[in-house]
Amino acid sequence: MFESLTQRLSGTIERLRGRGRLSEENIRESLREVRIALLEADVALPVVQALIERIKVRAVGQEVLKSLTPGQALIKVVRDELTAVMGSQATDLNLNVPAPAVILMAGLQGAGKTTTVAKLAKHLKDKRKKKVMVVSADVYRPAAIEQLKTLAEQVGVLFFPSSADQKPEAIVRAAIDDARKSFADVLIVDTAGRLAIDDAMMAEIKALHAAVNPAETLFVVDSMTGQDAAVTAKAFGEALPLTGVVLTKTDGDARGGAALSVRYITGKPIKFIGVSEKPDGLDVFHPDRVASRILDMGDVLSLVEQVEQQVDQDKAQKLADKVAKGKKFNLEDMRDQLEQMQSMGGISSLMEKLPGMGQIPDSVKAQVTGKEVPRLVAIINSMTKKERRNPALLNGSRRARIARGSGTSPAEVNKLMKQYQQMEKMMGKLGRGGMKGMMRGMKGMMGGRGGMPF
Repeated sequence: MFESLTQRLSGTIERLRGRGRLSEENIRESLREVRIALLEADVALPVVQALIERIKVRAVGQEVLKSLTPGQALIKVVRDELTAVMGSQATDLNLNVPAPAVILMAGLQGAGKTTTVAKLAKHLKDKRKKKVMVVSADVYRPAAIEQLKTLAEQVGVLFFPSSADQKPEAIVRAAIDDARKSFADVLIVDTAGRLAIDDAMMAEIKALHAAVNPAETLFVVDSMTGQDAAVTAKAFGEALPLTGVVLTKTDGDARGGAALSVRYITGKPIKFIGVSEKPDGLDVFHPDRVASRILDMGDVLSLVEQVEQQVDQDKAQKLADKVAKGKKFNLEDMRDQLEQMQSMGGISSLMEKLPGMGQIPDSVKAQVTGKEVPRLVAIINSMTKKERRNPALLNGSRRARIARGSGTSPAEVNKLMKQYQQMEKMMGKLGRGGMKGMMRGMKGMMGGRGGMPF
């Protein structure tokens, strides 16, 4: 998400960063580039105009021109205004109501409502420790009810059965009764979508809303529709008392126009974004962190949270103890590290949260396809336990056998071994020289000039 916008803006920002002085002409020129970048990212025109005007007012005032570091001061202004347009801070769900708290999910067909219901259920169960039930009031789409039942089983939440011959209001009322009896904290309702906004659809969802009086009414919208996402959200917002928006499919959206437009046009906060197709691929939307990512400052806070939540702490501690005692880092340890990286979404997911990624050439980024880690794990799995624990055994004939067993080439096995040697050296330096030693090792792994390690 935001790749094209980040590339355009980071180039403009970089030119300003080192400027000792800024003139109004410099700022006007930069804002012209920012405007073009926003329009190319499919940000809605009223949002672009308002954003540029707000930046301009602050930029040509004393805040920037009189600053000791005007380039950096302007960057801060742009970051602050991007954050403000997207809603300033993360907005939580209101679950402080008598149980069950009903969350009604609305949206057009194909926006990803049903999968988002399951992702939100998993998020509330795992992160908020809530007992969650889901129900489908979509009596039109074939297999919608069965799809939700399957997803509910996958994420381990309660499912209330319904059928296509029932009325949506009757389904949800019965589900609320059952949720009370089951002592569920939250009931998430999947509603029917249409291919376009129509009066019949709006009338039905209004009646359903009135019948169940939900604590939260979330509009689910496909971020890849760009400006249309904001327009559709506005139409739904006029028909329903929406409490927030969920942006889906952001992993496939390189522009990010929807994220920058929805809050401004609808006045409703973006509460969650769908970041992958996995059951845990739903993140709380933090406008300040997203603004930092757009300006190529990275999102280290989210990266730290991701590591805390998804890294196996026991394995990490065992490796740290092993390194501290000076024991040799082997290929089984490397496999553990690769599997942990994959569980966090792979190399590309981690890369996009690191500062300065906008400056890395596309040719280098193109090397990251998402298949690197599984391929390396397959190579290591094709070795015997003895070979993994004692990599010195891996002569030419063994490497050829491993290549055949993993469906790769001997050159790829050799490349893996080179990476292992670099990691092993880095771990050795960490054991001897602490963090400074590790940073030297990491610089070596990255090739010293920003080359990709995989």
